[in-house]
Amino acid sequence: QVQLVESGGGLVQAGGSLRLSCAASGSRYAINYMGWYRQAPGKQRELVARITSGGSTTYADSVKGRFTISRDNAKNTEYLQMNSLKPEDTAVYYCNAKFSVGAEFWGQGTQVTVSS
Repeated sequence: QVQLVESGGGLVQAGGSLRLSCAASGSRYAINYMGWYRQAPGKQRELVARITSGGSTTYADSVKGRFTISRDNAKNTEYLQMNSLKPEDTAVYYCNAKFSVGAEFWGQGTQVTVSS
């Protein structure tokens, strides 16, 4: 059974930093895309950043220059380094993985709260 386990969320003051991690396990298939999405109260889930197995990255305009996504393919783990955090970054952050066979899985979500 595929599992995505996230860690690293929490409470931080505006201007601070957090690092999220997501480890995927339970599948023998390759992961094409790994990404981070977020959902704030009353809003739709949105893409924050995504990275391919080759290291190509995509970022939401709102986080460009502040967030950095990376992954360790050998460990099936991705990371999201979040710097210069703003109150509007407050949301539940979800890890996402799209496998080469077409299946897609989500983590349970981790809360990030940025106080002003």
